Amino acid sequence: MRNLSLCFPAMSASRRWRWAWQTFLHFSQSFLDRVWLWQGSPDRVRQRVTLSDPHGVLQQEGPLLFFVPHFYGMDAGWAKLTLDVPRRWWTFYAPQEQAAIDRWVKAGRKRFGHPRLVSRREGVRPLLKGLKEGASLCLLPDMDLGARNSVFVPFFGIQTATVTSLPRLASAAGVPVATWVCRMVPGGYHVEIGPLWADFPQGDDAVDARRMNAELEQHIRSMPGQYHWLHRRFKTRPPGEPPVYVD
Repeated sequence: MRNLSLCFPAMSASRRWRWAWQTFLHFSQSFLDRVWLWQGSPDRVRQRVTLSDPHGVLQQEGPLLFFVPHFYGMDAGWAKLTLDVPRRWWTFYAPQEQAAIDRWVKAGRKRFGHPRLVSRREGVRPLLKGLKEGASLCLLPDMDLGARNSVFVPFFGIQTATVTSLPRLASAAGVPVATWVCRMVPGGYHVEIGPLWADFPQGDDAVDARRMNAELEQHIRSMPGQYHWLHRRFKTRPPGEPPVYVD
């Protein structure tokens, strides 16, 4: 609720409560849906997860870097892409605290297409190497990872610690960037592949991070109840600013 009140101060309290309820509903739904995503037949996955690529991004040859925000449909989208789009799929992976859950998540995400999951413990060097070798890398940088390797730029009008891995990897590897998001829809999910970002990166971390946040805002406004508001996105504050969360 704190996140929603910060990002949508002009919205009514009842609307924000509705979005908060939808957040928990979609979180639970996506967790349960991993049963058929990771254990059901490929035909069931194809039936329940659809894909649109109106700009033909997936038809391009060579490496691609995808900005993938934390919407609750992202595991369904990943399953669809690795199942039906023959590319060398890579992604950055945050190990789970419980060993059994970690094994389950890794097995599910590696189910189709032999993708490469790079642990955060490995750092970003393998990601750069993969891009230079032709990988299609899915990056999820819309989290508060602290002040290190971040810049403070607006996100819904709030100065927010924003990691710069997306533009830096794009620049270092010389690869184009696009966004994909996966919406929860009646009967399943729908993956939407956006166009390639024009004039990105600019070579200025603040400018590029602001562009990324603007892209994220646009998608959040179209489905606010499906975003991962459970994360303390504004925990790291600029020097001198008070905390926004009360423990």
